[in-house]
Amino acid sequence: MKKLLKEFKAFINKGSVMDLAVGMMIGSAFTAIVNSLVKNILTPLINWIPGSAETGALQTVLRPAVTDDAGNIITEALILDWGAVISAIVTFFCTALVLFLVVKAFNKLKETGSKVKDAAVRKDEQPAAEAEVAAAQPEPQPEPVVEEKPSETDALLREILAELKRSNAEKTENSEQN
Repeated sequence: MKKLLKEFKAFINKGSVMDLAVGMMIGSAFTAIVNSLVKNILTPLINWIPGSAETGALQTVLRPAVTDDAGNIITEALILDWGAVISAIVTFFCTALVLFLVVKAFNKLKETGSKVKDAAVRKDEQPAAEAEVAAAQPEPQPEPVVEEKPSETDALLREILAELKRSNAEKTENSEQN
């Protein structure tokens, strides 16, 4: 049981879970705003366009309501509410558009942050004197790789290379003298 609680605590403490929770809360609040906008502003405008004389809404009455002499409803009306369907579609597209813009902005911010982080890492890797020299030169020159302690193989190869150069130089001098 302790192991399960420990794993759950590690899961909850991850940044992505917290980001998800914040995103859900913001999404809920944003959905309430979009629903209010569509219900209270767009739906009346959509229903007003056809201008039905009886209901003032974009609806099709399949069966009218049945009432008694006192005005009490005996049977509810059966209505196809086209305006509500159009409003739901508008709500979907408004929400999708805003979420697309939010995700696009988040990805742009993330990309910019990673570029800044990479530049900072590269800057930290260079010593201060090298950074000043690199800034002064228009094109950076590759620095020769110098090993602090050459291995025995490297030392032997360097000796062979030096001997070959000397031998080559002697051959060139001998051929020039002849």
